[in-house]
Amino acid sequence: MTTNKPLHTFHIPVMGLAFTIDSPIRVAKYGISSVISIADDELIEKMRAFYSKKFDIPYQEITQKIHDYRAERISSYLNLVDKIVKEKFENFKNELVESKQALESYIAMLPNKSEIKKGLENLMENGIAFKENIKQYLENNLSAGEIDVNIMTKLDKDNFSNGEQLPVEFNDAHAALRGFANSNLTSSVVLSAGMNPRLFSYFENFSAFFPDFNNHLKKKIILKVSDFRSAMIQGNFLAKKGLWVSEYRIESGLNCGGHAFATEGYLLGPILEEFKQKKDQLVQSAHDLMVKALGQKELPIPEKPLDLKITVQGGVGTAEEHDFLLDHYNVDSVGWGTPFYWFQKRLRSMQKQELC
Repeated sequence: MTTNKPLHTFHIPVMGLAFTIDSPIRVAKYGISSVISIADDELIEKMRAFYSKKFDIPYQEITQKIHDYRAERISSYLNLVDKIVKEKFENFKNELVESKQALESYIAMLPNKSEIKKGLENLMENGIAFKENIKQYLENNLSAGEIDVNIMTKLDKDNFSNGEQLPVEFNDAHAALRGFANSNLTSSVVLSAGMNPRLFSYFENFSAFFPDFNNHLKKKIILKVSDFRSAMIQGNFLAKKGLWVSEYRIESGLNCGGHAFATEGYLLGPILEEFKQKKDQLVQSAHDLMVKALGQKELPIPEKPLDLKITVQGGVGTAEEHDFLLDHYNVDSVGWGTPFYWFQKRLRSMQKQELC
């Protein structure tokens, strides 16, 4: 577990089923967090085969004949991504220690306001025990980006075997959640497209979503919401089950044509202002409900509310807009999709033949 402060003030949101399916493998070593859609297990299995071959990792196909194949495919792919990211991150840190040119290029890439950039520049100017100091500094301050996953809550169709309907836990979204919960990741699941009470209740089956005695959550919940009212309703619903929402990810109506948010047409600014003014209310309400629920379950109870982030994504076009959202509305991160969308689109076309 790392407690390092995030290196960047932006993240890459989920984009469709495929465009961010392997984003962590490409960008996590730079400290950039991104979100994988875990809706399409067929695509996920093909990607596992592709990257197993690429990195010379043993691969055994998980066919539809295997019990709980959908969850197994998702867990196996997420474990593979986690393994690759960790290896690439360690190799990247070693490269920064061994190559002054690589280090200079990395420093140039970081934003000027970055504390890590300032720290690395100071170490380079000092020059005493250069490699040892750089290595220790990177170990203490650098962390890989998060490997988060996305589940569209309403994509939860029933599944059948030999003409008989399977139990609800084999529904699409339920199986996807189980696949994430059983993976090795220490990260977050982003729930989008509204509330699914049956799916939300299924979280109670996995201890990783409850705080331990150190107030630590191995796996966290992020809710993608359209306004404050939606955040309060969904957050309190989960809190009554002893579950904490670690982040509310506010999405602009400009961001995704696939989401038909039922709103009055409010612009993003007023929505963010309400979150800014009422964040303490959101935190305290959920904390009080969670404490009561954890007590009934005889689970560890945090003495004070756990961390809660407010982030935003969609419709951001310039660095000035990015900084304005951070400074004026006190959001923790801003989601950027378009630059990475075109980058990934080109890579997808290059890989198409290899995946077929």
